[in-house]
Parts: sequence; structure tokens; C-alpha cells
Amino acid sequence: MSDALIVGAVRSPIGRGREGGELAAVHPVELLAQVLAGLLERTGIDPAAVEDLLVGCVTQSSEQSGNVGRMAWLAAGYPEAVPSVTIERKCGSGQQAVQFAAQGIMAGSYDLVIAAGVESMSRVPIGSNRQGADFHGPSVTERYAPGLVPQGVSAELIAQRWGFDRGRLDEFSVRSQQRAAAAAASGAFDREIVPIAVPGGETVSADGTIRPDTSLEGVAKLRPSFRTEEMAARFPGLEWSITPASSSQLADGASAILLASESKARELGLAPRARFRGFYACGDDPVLMLTGPIPATREVLARSGLALADIDQFEVNEAFAPVPLAWQAEFGVEDELLNPRGGAIALGHPLGATGARLLTSLLHSLEDNGGRYGLQAVCEAGGMANALIVERLG
Repeated sequence: MSDALIVGAVRSPIGRGREGGELAAVHPVELLAQVLAGLLERTGIDPAAVEDLLVGCVTQSSEQSGNVGRMAWLAAGYPEAVPSVTIERKCGSGQQAVQFAAQGIMAGSYDLVIAAGVESMSRVPIGSNRQGADFHGPSVTERYAPGLVPQGVSAELIAQRWGFDRGRLDEFSVRSQQRAAAAAASGAFDREIVPIAVPGGETVSADGTIRPDTSLEGVAKLRPSFRTEEMAARFPGLEWSITPASSSQLADGASAILLASESKARELGLAPRARFRGFYACGDDPVLMLTGPIPATREVLARSGLALADIDQFEVNEAFAPVPLAWQAEFGVEDELLNPRGGAIALGHPLGATGARLLTSLLHSLEDNGGRYGLQAVCEAGGMANALIVERLG
């Protein structure tokens, strides 16, 4: 069984997911097409050698409804013979694409494959594919009576269970912004970003989501985002502490990773940058919903034969501040090892792209700092999570 090797990893800059955002004028197909072109240009690969393109995308409607990976491949001018599939595992869609691609190589089904993710939340708003539909169905509603809750309320329940007050959440949120701002200012993101041409002739080459001037005094003035009369009556003990500052930002972005088998990497002269040491996907409580990274981390460590102390860097998606904080409380990981370059609170959370973006940033950070092992975990709607471990090579 061959190792699955990472031989290339890039991402777009992340744009604010609203009208007037840095990438809002770019069709998601064109956004992903430019990232794919950047990946293949940097690795020097003949597009015809790619065997499949696996793409994470959450809101598969409107401009993202036509198998967005297939359309992006064709938009880039690449050979028609290469297929694509779109994968949806909520916020972990991009990571699931990576895991399926790596597992395909390990099983002998692929030798050269791209895993990617894309989401334009300014052009295809979150939830626009549901249009008020009851997607739970009556049996799920009955099983979890008095009913499941929105993710923001789940984040509030996590904060309550682990004892995080408003001050702690605000502190973490400001730290995410500060870390991302410092990384951007130092040029730490430059190697991983593919500049994106936007209509009008301009090029976007830096994240537009980072707010370097974020302060505790400023975020303390924000009102809670998810308190409604219905939820306040249902959960009378909640402090309601989640604000826009402690929530991931709606965003536009794409990321792509080129994976190869050992034999194909040798044949093409590709330098392996990392290999996968473990994967896991799990389900968890759908009411708390966002706690899945905790059992997923335990299991991926056990399956890999590695210990927590072996890991040099952790990326736990900042869907809301209580998610990585609860994870950290369970594992006791030092602050400097968790999301050291900031997370989705500062960089944004373009849903389908996030898992691949996390891995791209994790790989570059390990290379820059000489770390060997990195672990990333993403919580997902419905009470699920994906976790993986990579080992830097070279």
C-alpha cells in the first residue's frame, strides 16, 4: 500500500463574504479554476496526468449547482477526459475531499489526484439551497425533542458546559485576529496564496478578512448574535455570549492540494512535502453539534499510533470560539501550538474550502517552523467531525 503524498498545496486569498467583498465579483467556478491553474503551474504537472478532481462545496445551488469542480476544470481549459465529483460533508467538505483522495491513493485507485474546496458565500449565501425547508424530517425532530438548534446556539451551549464566559471568548477572538495579522504582515501566507484576477483587471493577493485593529474594548461592545425569544425561553440559564467577533466570518475562497503515490512522485520528479498518518470521521451529539473534533482527535491519534505530545501544531477550525477552546480544555494543548497563525474567526470560513485551506496553511507552517506532525480537526453541522494527521517530509 502506497503512502499518499502531498506534492502541492495552494489557496486563494480569502475575501469577505458579502456584497463588495474582495472576491464577490468572481464566479465560484472561475475562482476555483484560477486556484487549480496556480496549483498545476507551481507543480509543473501536465493536467492530462491528473486522474480525478474531488471538490468540497456545501451550498450546491445556483452558481455552485453544476458539479462546480467539473465546471472549474473545464473553465481552466484542461482536458475533458479528467472527471470531477463534488463532496458535501458540511464544514468538513474540503477535508473530506482530501481524505477520500488520499485513501484512493492508498487503496491503489489513484496515482495522481487533486483534492480541493470552494465556496462563494457572497454569491451563493449559506442556507439558500434550503429555502425554509424542514430538512430534519419528523423522525429526527421527534428523536431530539424539543428540537435541534442553530449552530450559534450550539456554540452557546458549549460555552456554558465548559464554563467559558464572554471575556474568555472575546480574548480568544482578539488573539485569532492578532495572530493572523502578524502572520500576514510577516509574509507567512505569501507562499500558499494564488493571486486571483477579478473583473475589471485588478488582482487580489491578500486576505481581506483580517482586522489588525481588533481590540478587547471594541469587541466587548458587540451584542450577542443568536439570542431569540424562543431560544431564551428554551435555555433560560444561558449567558448569550457569542457575537460576530467570536464567530467565523462568512467568506469567499478556494484551495487545492495535489496528491501522488510514491511511484508517481518518483516518475514525475515531484518532491514529497508531506504524507498522511491518519484519518477519522465521526458523529457526535447533534444538539451540541460542534464537539465532534474532541472524539475525532482521540480516535485519529489512536489509529495513527501517535501521542498528543508528538504533534507539533494543531488546527481546530474556529467555527465559533468555544469550539477550539473546548477542544483545548479536553487535551491541555499549549496556546502557541493551537491555530498559531489565526483561524476562521480572522481568516474567514468559506465552507467547502475550509478543510483544504486548513491543510494548506498547516503544511506551510510546519515547513516554516520545522515541525514534523500536524493535526487538524473540523466540526460539522449535524454533529460530525473530520480529523487527520500529516507528517512533513524533507
